[in-house]
Amino acid sequence: MSNSGYTLPVFACASTLAALKILRGELRVEAIDLDLIEPPKKVSIPIEQVAKLSATTALGITRSDPGDNLDLTRHTPIWALVELFLGQENSPSEQITIQGGEGVGIQLENAGKAAIYSYARRILITNLTSQLQPQERVRVTIILPEGRRLAQHTSNAAFGVVEGLSLLGTTGISQPLTAPDQLDKYLEELAQKTVKTLVFCVGENGHDLALKMGITEDYLVKTANWLGPLLVAAGEQNIEKILLLGYHGKLIKLAGGIFHTHHHLADGRLEILTAYGAKVGLSTARLQEIFNCSTADNALKKLAIFSTEDQQDLVDLVYQSIVESIENKSQDYIRKHSEKEVKIGTMLFNRERQTIIKSQLAQLILKEIC
Repeated sequence: MSNSGYTLPVFACASTLAALKILRGELRVEAIDLDLIEPPKKVSIPIEQVAKLSATTALGITRSDPGDNLDLTRHTPIWALVELFLGQENSPSEQITIQGGEGVGIQLENAGKAAIYSYARRILITNLTSQLQPQERVRVTIILPEGRRLAQHTSNAAFGVVEGLSLLGTTGISQPLTAPDQLDKYLEELAQKTVKTLVFCVGENGHDLALKMGITEDYLVKTANWLGPLLVAAGEQNIEKILLLGYHGKLIKLAGGIFHTHHHLADGRLEILTAYGAKVGLSTARLQEIFNCSTADNALKKLAIFSTEDQQDLVDLVYQSIVESIENKSQDYIRKHSEKEVKIGTMLFNRERQTIIKSQLAQLILKEIC
């Protein structure tokens, strides 16, 4: 049986409540009981460390536990710096002020506000309110010490969140999206589709972008990292066309024959980019530069620099080759496992929400369904 674990806002809330307890005079806090709100249940969260920094300031620390979900935030520390005010002249105007510190992303499209979304604010405010006297004020600063580094391995920047991670989610339960029962859920959702053209969205970010492009839910299928099984299921369901829509650093793996795309199981992005650079004739020196990049996005930027130097669109040249391979390998995968023919189109975007490439079939599908 899978262990669901909890989302980041839950641990941020536990860290906050632990810091507040220390300010109240408790000498030791080993666990915090809090209300998840969504779902409506009480849980106990272990506290790793908590310390009083001054008469009015304390720091609480927990560590993320997403359960069986293969989540890159597993074991990452979540700090909450809590400042308690009681009638001072410099007290915040609101009873509870929540802000992002180091490692919490900022929203470029929302005036640089911290990427602390509605559920995170709700769970903090609900659990704090019951602990505060009417005249008291608190300022909570959430800090993710590893957030800036971990964000480099996400597609957050493609959706306007930079410099760190988001405190995201609509529930306190972290669903194990890579567990077999979740694959069953996606397969059930796919089986309910009545249209013959589908858009496979890799992750919530791909789904969000598809909606903003004007594609309705009738056509959308969330895949998480289960692209292989869902492609086969679509073939068995006699789907005629599929648009693969996703961040290039994820979908590029299909060009290497990797059909389960979670980075815990398989990566190879830079190796794949280097191989396709070689295929279109990049020099050895340039191939070495691409291979030595730290991320797929940095490699993409390298290609853009080479394009400027050569006055030739090497990005399009390399990614055209990659997209052709993604589509051919996906069609072969479906054919091999279901003996069905499905046309595949591909659209890849970068961290800045800019389209890198749309295949010819992808363009036709978008005209049909948008």
